[in-house]
Amino acid sequence: MTLRNDWTRNEIQALYDQPFLDLVFQAQQVHRQYFSANTIQVSTLLSIKTGKCPEDCKYCSQSARYDSKLEAEKRIAVEKVISEAKAAKESGSSRFCMGAAWRNPHERDMPYVLEMVREVKALGMETCMTLGMLNQSQADRLYDAGLDYYNHNLDTSREYYSNIISTRTFDDRLNTLDHVRNAGMKVCSGGIVGLGEDKQDRIGLLYELATLPIHPESVPINMLVPIEGTPLADVEKLEVTEWIRTIAVARIIMPQSYIRLSAGRESLSDSDQALAFMAGANSLFSGDKLLTTPNAGEGRDQQLFAKLGLVAEKPKVSVREMAVDAMSA
Repeated sequence: MTLRNDWTRNEIQALYDQPFLDLVFQAQQVHRQYFSANTIQVSTLLSIKTGKCPEDCKYCSQSARYDSKLEAEKRIAVEKVISEAKAAKESGSSRFCMGAAWRNPHERDMPYVLEMVREVKALGMETCMTLGMLNQSQADRLYDAGLDYYNHNLDTSREYYSNIISTRTFDDRLNTLDHVRNAGMKVCSGGIVGLGEDKQDRIGLLYELATLPIHPESVPINMLVPIEGTPLADVEKLEVTEWIRTIAVARIIMPQSYIRLSAGRESLSDSDQALAFMAGANSLFSGDKLLTTPNAGEGRDQQLFAKLGLVAEKPKVSVREMAVDAMSA
């Protein structure tokens, strides 16, 4: 499989519509061309500021517009973040991700987030943040502080997007990804399935990701976790096989990207997760919580890894170190 950024919707649909086992088999073949078959990248995600977000994302408990019973928390102390990062590293995570419920970081927040990046990076972990929209100056400063990845999901297709969010546009999201890429950081961007979208929207999401000038290095494919009080609380649950189809197609069309089995994983059986790994998922969040939604715990993950013969990936060098090595080569 060659690396391409010129995929068409028809090509992606042809992959998606294959018999399920043929698709999974093809995805596993592609996966083995680019990655170790039995290695999983493990990340830990911590909410550094919870709730009272002004956005209206219909799936999210952190929106101030919905009565989700979520208890809001002000930004937590840097010392607590570092303590959580140390624990994550000891449990086998190679990447520590920090998320804040902001539309975008205010300038008064920048010293706080930059200090966290520097401190977590000093632990020898890969660093990731998701803080909402960024301008170019903010992206540049995050890179200078040592941030490796910035997460900003597209969520769904361009066509379905307005059904889910009205407070920012699809192009706003793409602009933030441009700022992240221009700064020199790696991009973490994927979406959510099970939002009430149809198959064409899942294909549309994959099309948008696979035709970016550079594929995101990390692609989380989330399954909606319905939350009481949000507009999508009662949406019909998507079949797990459709989630795995989406993962498999993502693996084939973005062969060098880490494909992350993300939110919704706590509802999967061990066999479902094994099938997702077979379909090319090679990254996951470990721990008991993903920002505000439940997640499979570390103990269960360790048992699953042992059962399947999987090993956790070691932290890789930072974006900055890679750039220095390239210059000196």
